[in-house]
Amino acid sequence: MNQKDPAAPDPRAAQASPAGVPLATPIRPAPRPPVNPAAPAAAPGSGWRWSGLWRAPHRLAFAAGVLLLIASGAWWAAVQIDRLTGALGLGYAVSPTLGHAAVMVLGFMPLFFAGFLFTAGPKWLGVAGPEARAITPALVLQALGWLLWLAGTHRHAALAAAGAVVAGAGLAWQNGLFWRLWWDSAAPDRVHATVVAVGGTLGALCTLGLAAALLLEAPQLAMALVHTALWGFIVATYVAVAHRMLPFFTSGVLPMIAVWRPFWVLWLMLAAVGLEVIAVWVPVAGGGEGTAWRLLRGALELGIGGVLVWLAWVWGLVQSLKFRLLAMLHLGFVWLGLSLLLSGAAQWLLAVGGAPTLGLGALHALTMGFLGSILLAMVTRVACGHSGRALVADTWVWVLFCGLQLAVLLRIAGTLPQAGGGWLLTSALLWGIIMLAWGGRLLNWFGRPRPDGRPG
Repeated sequence: MNQKDPAAPDPRAAQASPAGVPLATPIRPAPRPPVNPAAPAAAPGSGWRWSGLWRAPHRLAFAAGVLLLIASGAWWAAVQIDRLTGALGLGYAVSPTLGHAAVMVLGFMPLFFAGFLFTAGPKWLGVAGPEARAITPALVLQALGWLLWLAGTHRHAALAAAGAVVAGAGLAWQNGLFWRLWWDSAAPDRVHATVVAVGGTLGALCTLGLAAALLLEAPQLAMALVHTALWGFIVATYVAVAHRMLPFFTSGVLPMIAVWRPFWVLWLMLAAVGLEVIAVWVPVAGGGEGTAWRLLRGALELGIGGVLVWLAWVWGLVQSLKFRLLAMLHLGFVWLGLSLLLSGAAQWLLAVGGAPTLGLGALHALTMGFLGSILLAMVTRVACGHSGRALVADTWVWVLFCGLQLAVLLRIAGTLPQAGGGWLLTSALLWGIIMLAWGGRLLNWFGRPRPDGRPG
């Protein structure tokens, strides 16, 4: 089934003879393209303007995501500095671990989702997408809510809870807009869009539930809701998009690789999501985490993780290494399989009385490795494709991506026995620097007109 790359121009515009004249048209000098009065032609040196963010939904949503990503990364680095030195004298009304987990899972990620889903989603569903101004309130509520959350982490739990309510309302608004696209669609295949929409609903409920858990002074429940959102919303959305787009992107660059994405692969990844959501609630329900459960969970995680690493190979991992942007997507996907392998090994070690170390490493292999790598690669791809730039990862982006891989390894190493806080601080600082450098460049793009003068 032919599918259209959301980051590529309409292929019909390229149906021309070698002379550059549309097929079935008499040869004549090529006419100048019409000027769109609503989108003035831009020169490469055009200035940056705030109004440029409203030229397309992905510009505004990605810009909001970048700003919150930089803010949350800087905050977490400051927390680590204060933990080691006490220089900042930070106090806490909410556990910094919970504060960190919530903003990293439910903060900037949904904003980036909005940029992608209101660009590619309408094409999946065959409907017209919303304008940037239509999604503005949802984005503003989320950004404002998570900034209040970070402030409340230090000042008062009620302020943090209020921030979660505001952010949850924004996410519910955003997800409602996507459900509207789903409802208006007559596309025969809405499986991936359905997974995304259901996941977004769960994410909004978990965000609002987080506020209630804080007010009830139930930190275990609050963390369970964050981890439920991590798997049931964030990871579910990632695997749906990866299943639909990764084989397509690969076959577009490597024609010898066929578009192979049987639905059993999607169901397997969603089964892993379901397993991890159940695992979140086993201790909360008071059922305990006995030896039998750990052995079963570990076996399933090891099995699924092994299949996903094999799948990365089948989808063209080795061949993709010749093309940096494609390699970034494939290497990011490998981290999903590795995170499950690490988690499975951790469960088996715990079942025989081992130390609880690998589990936290598995969590960061998932969040920093899988989610972070795919985020950097996918947003770069969409930003390039919709800014009139080549769909390539230049040396700057590739260096930042490699630095991210180092940050992941440092964070995993920091979970091992006898690892000092310096490992975590170094990883947090490296993450923050990478996201500042990467996000700053994108912000510069988003505020400027396209160099080719086209709208969008």
